[in-house]
Amino acid sequence: MLMSFTLSKSSNTIGIVCAIGAGICFSTTDVTIKFLSDAYALHQIILLRSGIGMGVILMILMASSGGVKSLKTKRLRRHLVRGISVVLANMLFFLGLVAMPLADAVALFFISPSIISLFSIIFLKEYVGPHRWFAIGLGFVGVLIMVQPGTNEFVLASLLPIGAAFCYATLHTLTRTMRDTESASTMTFYIQVTFIIVSTLIWMLVGDGRFNDPSSPSLNFLLRPWGPWEYSDFKLFILLGAGSTLGGYLISQAYRHAEAALAAPFEYIALPLAMFWGLVVFDEWPNNITLIGSSFILASGLYTLYRETRHPHKPQMARAHER
Repeated sequence: MLMSFTLSKSSNTIGIVCAIGAGICFSTTDVTIKFLSDAYALHQIILLRSGIGMGVILMILMASSGGVKSLKTKRLRRHLVRGISVVLANMLFFLGLVAMPLADAVALFFISPSIISLFSIIFLKEYVGPHRWFAIGLGFVGVLIMVQPGTNEFVLASLLPIGAAFCYATLHTLTRTMRDTESASTMTFYIQVTFIIVSTLIWMLVGDGRFNDPSSPSLNFLLRPWGPWEYSDFKLFILLGAGSTLGGYLISQAYRHAEAALAAPFEYIALPLAMFWGLVVFDEWPNNITLIGSSFILASGLYTLYRETRHPHKPQMARAHER
């Protein structure tokens, strides 16, 4: 019993460290994409990012004990669904990113840990007590404060990061059901494959810019024609490809090792980082509504962490639902 508890605690620690590392990586890629959004179409950025990322993940696979043989899977359909989920999460989030301040988009996206906790109850049969329910509710109150539905301050683009959060929660719920049969490298590889396929298809269909709408920042980012590659930007694309792949690998490890409801709050490190990048790079100072709403969302995650450290519990996984 003691050994089982020790192993569980060690696994949770690994998951937490990986979640923090992933949050730092994703924060770096967010600011890089927003910086590049004035010069390139979204699918153009994602295609080059994923091509570089594919090279990084193949190097990780070659260095691992299983090598490329670890890419063999009997769960290809689930990999594809997971890949589509992360592609939609990225697309929706980045389209929102160009239409609103960085800190606002990231704060709204960070309702995802609360959604992950909800999904972990519904689909994974994990136990979430009343205190965590309170934390989930606190997060959704923060979203309502920021979005302000039904008022003149409501911005339609604010729904894009929230939609991304639901897709992101789906991604990590699927990760939990695959953790015993698929490695983090394998899961990251199939995500990169999906990115390449989807971005190539978008390029073939709309890459000439014939459907572009310059009056909408989000649609302009998605549908503008491909621009010429600037040599000076390649270092940013390398940072983007390496950072997103490492972040994807780390977050897959996080949700393989730790409970979804435990790992999710540690991704909140990206929230203060987004405020920092927004101020330093884009001269965006968050307004009072953003500060109040994001404080509720941040408090939601921190309270979940506090309860976990005070009252750790065993995973309540329904193994019959994992296959």
